[in-house]
Amino acid sequence: MWSRAGSRRCNIHRRLFSGAARRIEDEGDWLYSPEWWGSESESEFNGNTVFRSVSDKGNGVISVHAYPSSRPNKVHWPETEKWLQQRYGEIYPGYEHSGSFKILGYQWRVLRFNDNTRQSTVKIMAAYRDTEPGSIFIMQQAQCLAIPLHGKKRMHILCIGHGGGSLPLFLASKIQGAEIHVVEIDPIVISASVQAMGFPGFSVMTPSGERALLEPDTINEVMWKGIHERLYLYETDAEKYVVENNNLYDIIFVDAYDGDDIFPNKLWDPHSPFLNSLSDRLHPEHGTVVVMRLRYLKPQ
Repeated sequence: MWSRAGSRRCNIHRRLFSGAARRIEDEGDWLYSPEWWGSESESEFNGNTVFRSVSDKGNGVISVHAYPSSRPNKVHWPETEKWLQQRYGEIYPGYEHSGSFKILGYQWRVLRFNDNTRQSTVKIMAAYRDTEPGSIFIMQQAQCLAIPLHGKKRMHILCIGHGGGSLPLFLASKIQGAEIHVVEIDPIVISASVQAMGFPGFSVMTPSGERALLEPDTINEVMWKGIHERLYLYETDAEKYVVENNNLYDIIFVDAYDGDDIFPNKLWDPHSPFLNSLSDRLHPEHGTVVVMRLRYLKPQ
């Protein structure tokens, strides 16, 4: 889909740049939600499928769909290209002039379970280096979140349920110094978020508690240095993690739904080991649990 050669590239560019150029501070503003929800003249299911696989963890068919984005204004792209090049030069001194970054465009990408449950919506940027033919890098836009949330306090946060990763990435980006642990039972969901939704791959952890990637690759370091080191994405069962873990968290977000949009019984059963252990994971003075039930309802 992200070919940069011949007529196919032209078609891609038309899809990426089809909207009117606009500039707003919050690119996740619901005022612009028709871009990913669809409108009266364009169905929300008209997006291009960029990832599709079958889960064996109860989530059914997991897919990622791409939709054109009208923002940010193309006049601002050189600023981002320059920033990427500067980051490259900081990490690899002396090589800042060996090629440059170019932006292909921006898209909304939606994670679905069973083609109908909308689990997560993120915005991604696609770029390439002109010295690496065929290279395409996607970067989730951390400042973009459908649910407004701001703050500067340093804290330890646990996110139960990963989806596309928009919430943990937003938190790590906006709350400087915050350490974000993410628990996701389904490896296909993790693959979808990293491969097709621009979530930083360096965040993925192994069962032994080590980074799956011992060191971030060049592009991940350029895009995410200062952020991905504070993200820890674990493939594990939420109940197992909460029962066996000894960490204390300032806030815990619970956003775990299966492919039928059902909240697992063991996460709300008052007699379950999960709820009995959850209070032990919270800071005794100000620990807070937030259960996310907003399922991206279409605005009226």
